[in-house]
Amino acid sequence: MPKICVEIPQEIIADLREHVGDNKKFVNISDAIRTACRKLLDQLDEIDQRHGRIKQKEDKQ
Repeated sequence: MPKICVEIPQEIIADLREHVGDNKKFVNISDAIRTACRKLLDQLDEIDQRHGRIKQKEDKQ
């Protein structure tokens, strides 16, 4: 998996840390960021579909 470097404001890091750790939603900050990126991409796909920029996937039966 490639590594990237990003600058994130301290306030966002502090908020993320409240959700990271044992018995919390994310295992580590990297996991939280990956999950956020996936969710953002899903939302962008939905917006593109609504605006006719990409075709909806046909259900295969």
